[in-house]
Amino acid sequence: MERITFLVEKTGARLGCLLNPDSLVIRRTAGVRQRYSTGGPVAGARLSDDPLLYTGGGTTELTLDLLFDVTLAGSSVATEDVRDLTRPLWELSENTAEENGVRRPPLVRFVWGKSWNILGVVTAAAERVEYFTASGAPRRSWLRLRLVRVDETPLRQSAQAQRTRTSLPQIPAGAKIPPEQVRVHEVVGGTPRRATSPVPGARSGSGPGRPAERLDEIAHREYGDPRHWRTIATLNNVSDPLRIPEGLRLLVANRSVLERNT
Repeated sequence: MERITFLVEKTGARLGCLLNPDSLVIRRTAGVRQRYSTGGPVAGARLSDDPLLYTGGGTTELTLDLLFDVTLAGSSVATEDVRDLTRPLWELSENTAEENGVRRPPLVRFVWGKSWNILGVVTAAAERVEYFTASGAPRRSWLRLRLVRVDETPLRQSAQAQRTRTSLPQIPAGAKIPPEQVRVHEVVGGTPRRATSPVPGARSGSGPGRPAERLDEIAHREYGDPRHWRTIATLNNVSDPLRIPEGLRLLVANRSVLERNT
């Protein structure tokens, strides 16, 4: 069976466990609490149950009991002190991360095979050590961790917003661009194809046997960024950018058009 692993979200550090637990405890607390007024809890002699306030949310937590023993095979760290193995997991409950100027425990993902993948924070750690050497170094540790699940929805929304902010400006499909802000580029390379009529501003000079230009090459030359190949493909309704025939006349918008779409 695959070993339990803790993945620290920010650093990508991978913390493995020596042995998997025989069991783990999952506890769910709903977002419900007793109603209070300025005078204290809301109650009444005629009520069979105290009134409740539904706050939403709630907490889901996992309690894991992990065993570490430096005398067992399978450890990647050669040591006499078992705390060298448990210290990285213990430190997950320390305030080593920072968010908006406030220190907090790091986000960590609990992964176990294909059945468990939970993002949370370690809110508590307790360790019982035993089996000491003559110098007082413990060789066995019973480590208990409490992991509280974190809602990933705000994180996904933040990541999506970041991708939107850093995405390249695009020209919408079907956009009408003034003729003076567009010029024609004739794809070069491959076997020359005779044009029926010259096009002002079109580039020529293709040679036999030369590979046809790629859209990313054209985008790099025109805009200084090869990622703008999508802009050219959208403007020209190119469905397959890998199959551009030699002599194809592409519409290329000026840089000012892209700037208006930022």
